[in-house]
Order: sequence, then C-alpha cells, then structure tokens
Amino acid sequence: MSRRLRLLFSALAMAALLWLLFAAAERALALAQRFLALPTWLQWTLGGVLLIFAAAGLAVLWWLLRPRRKRRPPPAPNRGSLEQRIGQLRERGADTGALAAELGELDRRRASARVYVALFGEISTGKSSLIRALAPHAQVASDARGGTTRAIDHYDGSLPDGRTLVLADVPGSREAGGEAHETLAREEALRAHAVIYLCAGDLNRSQADELRWLADFGKPLLLVLNKADQWNDAELDQLLARLRRHAHGVASAVLAVSAGGSERYQRQLADGSTESVERQRKPAIEPLLQALERLTAPGAEGLEDLRENAVLAGLHQRTGTLEAQTRAEEAERIVRKYARRAIVGALAAVAPGSDLVIQGVLATGLTRALAELYGVKVSEVQIEDFVQQAKLTLRTGSSIVLAVAGNALKAFPGLGTLGGGVLHAFAYALIFDSMGRALAASLAERHSLDQDDAGARLKELLADAGGTRLRQLATLTMEAVRERERAN
Repeated sequence: MSRRLRLLFSALAMAALLWLLFAAAERALALAQRFLALPTWLQWTLGGVLLIFAAAGLAVLWWLLRPRRKRRPPPAPNRGSLEQRIGQLRERGADTGALAAELGELDRRRASARVYVALFGEISTGKSSLIRALAPHAQVASDARGGTTRAIDHYDGSLPDGRTLVLADVPGSREAGGEAHETLAREEALRAHAVIYLCAGDLNRSQADELRWLADFGKPLLLVLNKADQWNDAELDQLLARLRRHAHGVASAVLAVSAGGSERYQRQLADGSTESVERQRKPAIEPLLQALERLTAPGAEGLEDLRENAVLAGLHQRTGTLEAQTRAEEAERIVRKYARRAIVGALAAVAPGSDLVIQGVLATGLTRALAELYGVKVSEVQIEDFVQQAKLTLRTGSSIVLAVAGNALKAFPGLGTLGGGVLHAFAYALIFDSMGRALAASLAERHSLDQDDAGARLKELLADAGGTRLRQLATLTMEAVRERERAN
C-alpha cells in the first residue's frame, strides 16, 4: 500500500471518529435536556437508578481488572497437636507407621541442610532425561514408552555457582493403574524445597489441576517445557505464552529447555540399504540452571519454613483421612454389635409385636455410641426425638422391611424355613444395621445429629435389597440362631 493511500485511509478514519463523537455528544445533550424537563421526583428516581447501574458496572470492571492476590500457603497445623492425633490413632489400633516416618524424614532433611528439588509431571515428559542432564554422572534409566520411574530416586546435581542440589526423580502421574506411584510422587513433591513441573506441550486439565495443587501448598515452582527443539521459534513463543497464562500467579517462572537424550533414525548406506542409528542429542538447559539458582538462592535454611509448612499440611490431610477410616471401621463394629443384640432380643421375645422397634433401649444406646464416636454432643432429648422419628419411619415402612426380609431369607436355604421368629430377628438386624449406617454417615458428613438427613438415609437403606449386605445380616442371624439352639 502506497504512502498516499495510507494517509487517505487515516484521514477517513479520523473523520469517521470525529463524526461519531459529535453524534454522541449531540445525543447526550438531547437526553440531558429531556431529563431536565422531567418532574423533580422523576429526576431523582432516574438519577438513583443510573447511579446504581454505574456503581455495579464499576464493581464488575474492578473485579475483572483487579490484581490477583498471591497464593498463600495453607496454615500449617501445630506439630504438637498433629503428634497427639497420631498418638490417639495408634492407641485405637490404626497403622500410623507412615505418618510417624514422615515426621522423621522431615527432621532428617532439616538436619542435613541440603536443598531438595523434585521433578514432577506426567509420564513421558522426560523427567529422567532432565535428571541425567542436571546430574551427568547419575545412572538414570529412561524409556521412550514412559512410566520408567517406579520409585523415588535421589541424585546429586550442581549449579553453575557451585552449590549442590538433591534432585528427586519421582514416578510420572496419569499412568494407567499407577495411583500408588502418583501418591509417592505427590508426597515427595511436598517434602522438597522446590518443584520443577515438567511438561512436553500445552497443559491439559489434569496437569493444570496438579500445578494448582502444588501452588496451594506454597511450593516454589518452575514450569518447564521440555523438548523445545521440536518446535520452531513462532510455535515455541505461542506455546510459552499459553503456559504463562496457565501459570499466572502459580509458578515463579515459565521456561523452555531440551533435556537431550538419545534418538534413533534410519541412515541410508552406500549399497542402498539402511541401518538404525542411535545418537545423543546435546541438552540445552541453561535457562533452567539460571532459574534454579534464583529460586534456591535463600538456601535450605531460607526455604525450610515453606517446606515444613507443606509437609505438615500434607500430614494433616493424611491424618484426617486415617481418622475418618478408623472411625468408619469402629462405626461398623458398633453397628454390627447392636444388630446382633437386636437379633438376640428378637429371638428371645415370646410374642413379637407389630411394632418392629420394641428395643428402644438398644436404639438409644446405638445413637449415643455413634454420637460419642464422631465427637458430636447430643442431649437426651435429641436422642429420644431421633429414636421416635425412626420408630415413625419404621411404622410407615414396616411392610417394606418385612418384604425385604422375607425375600432375602428365601435366598438362603434352611434359613427361610425356620419360622416367623427368624423372620422378625432378621428384620431387627436389617433395621438396626440400616439405622446405624444411616446415622454414622450423617454424623460423619454433617457433624451434628441431623434428624431429617439421617431419616432420609434410613429410608433408602431399608428399601435397599443389596445382596452383599443382606447376606452378611443373614449370616449374623444364622449364627445367633445356632448359638441359641446350642444353649437350649
């Protein structure tokens, strides 16, 4: 395009802009005159509405353009209280060896005063190759198929300024059937002072979630694009721009490297045949070395608080999971104990009544025991109200309970022909098992005695004719019947 033509287009664009501004000003003056001609009360009303809309628009604009807050690490739990919880779990018979070992490893690494850096990412992103580039003397296995690393290995690497790092090669995530390996990788990432998150292209949703998970623990992060030599300059710039958008406010830096490694290609020979040749590609990791120098400049002592915070926060989550599992197992034992007592009571009854919950004392004891297990304070009135509500639920659903019990007994040869007493005993087992499971699930989720929630769960369980649970209850009933027969 010639210079004169560009000037002509510029002049036309300027004239069009001036015309639009003039038209807008003229329209604004006309609206202002019409506004001033309105009654005073209507002027105030419209003015107030316009102010509200303007304030809402400014609030939305500020929300969109406001600077993002830096992520703060989750508050670390007090170590003393964490050790106390672990001790309580140990006293209740839970396996706390892994939790105690984690605390021991925390102390060991602090005493070593060495900086640990974990390489984290999905399989086939080249973690092992990058370890080999950072620690040339290390014997690191790698495989193009991915999933080579099955355990955590540590290697000594050095920075250009002479400082040494301990590099942790962890199993890759998103491997089929590799959930245990992924857990190992996450735990090691929390133990490290800093993390290199390695990718081989744009991040998918699971990778973005992993990156945010690490950032939520306050880990100093580098997002590193490996195999950068497979893109041209324009493609690499676009890819890095997308990665920076993903890592905004999350990673300390986003950079591209090539870890090198071996590659195979077919070479044409003079006689026309071909041969497979393996050659080594030279790594290009200078930007990563410089970023690691900056990231680890505070040293082990300067990075230790963040590392300890992440380890204790991770331990807090793992301890909570073990506490929930232990409570669930104890709740299962409590429910089974009361279901068995209900069976024995039903077999001992001379004339079972039409009300299936005649054992109110057992129902009260079951409710109190589960509330105590989950640390929920309940009054006698709350317990009585819940038991009464359960009785009402069972009165209206007694036909369903008996139908489920009767059909279940038919599936077990010999048990279904023992008479109405056994039917009522099995019904009691079903009732107390359903009541206990419903109440335990509600207490675990709501942390309070929510009668409506527990009642809804009770109705679902009473109508559930699942074979596994009914088989277990039938076995429990048969054991009680046989014990009673031996006693007689």
